[in-house]
Amino acid sequence: MRRVLLGVGNAYRSDDGVGLVVAERVRPHVPEGVEVTLCEQEASRVIDAFEGGEPGELHRFDAAAAPVPARAFGSSTHAFGVGEAIELARALGKLPPAVVVIGVEGKVFAAGKGLSAPVEAAVEPAVEVVLRELG
Repeated sequence: MRRVLLGVGNAYRSDDGVGLVVAERVRPHVPEGVEVTLCEQEASRVIDAFEGGEPGELHRFDAAAAPVPARAFGSSTHAFGVGEAIELARALGKLPPAVVVIGVEGKVFAAGKGLSAPVEAAVEPAVEVVLRELG
């Protein structure tokens, strides 16, 4: 079975880059056979993600067991959001048997590099969660 860790985000939209940071920090520690891929896509689709949560809050969705809540990962006119892509794969019968989504609540999505303090503080806990998921 192919195993892929996909870090999604935009390093030039502040906290939207957290998925990329987590994936890069996990990369040296992944079990053999796990492929780490970065996916920098149009960031506006996740600007309003996890509306109402606290910055730095971690979220886990078992996408193989149930749909990812539509409001968790928004979309734009340029690209599917994460949840929409997962649900399209499910509808097409292409969803792998195991898909887990780990999200970090963002605070700042303005143009610029670097994470806000609460999101930076969530990176190491997110790395630990991802590594536990990978076994």
